[in-house]
Amino acid sequence: MGRPAGSTKMAFLLMSVTVLHLVTLAMLFIATMEKSWWSWGDVENTDLWYKCMFDNSSETWLCASASESEWLQSVQALMILSVVLSSISFMVFLGQLFTMSKGGLFYFTGLCQLFAGFAAFAAVLIFTFQRKEILQDIRELEMGRFGFCYILAWVCVPLLLVSGALYVHLRKRA
Repeated sequence: MGRPAGSTKMAFLLMSVTVLHLVTLAMLFIATMEKSWWSWGDVENTDLWYKCMFDNSSETWLCASASESEWLQSVQALMILSVVLSSISFMVFLGQLFTMSKGGLFYFTGLCQLFAGFAAFAAVLIFTFQRKEILQDIRELEMGRFGFCYILAWVCVPLLLVSGALYVHLRKRA
């Protein structure tokens, strides 16, 4: 005797949502902590925490704290909030898998994940439109470009929102 088709589909869906959540959470953490939100090629990078310059003589990166601005602090806070909400969402989801009764919905998990997506969205929007003020004491912006962490943060936004929507509509069947 095999498992019913609905049970197999539900197990696959739960596994897919879990993998999506973990991948998104890892990407979000990398986007928040790594050193490349704005780049001037191979000579200078800046992120939410540091600005770094490559020293040719020692062939190492020399980093100093990023200049404090209210816009930068907003981006930092929103990205941290996004990581925290997504982490809480995952822990609650795991708890609900084992304690929730059959037919229950993952509303709290989904709402946390949606709010994490909105926080990340607000952070990248602020960085996009206020980068002159955030990068205030750094050379010409026209010579630089957005770094991979900034792009990774943008990729996280739809993934967080999609996984949040999936959680809201997901019903525990087993």
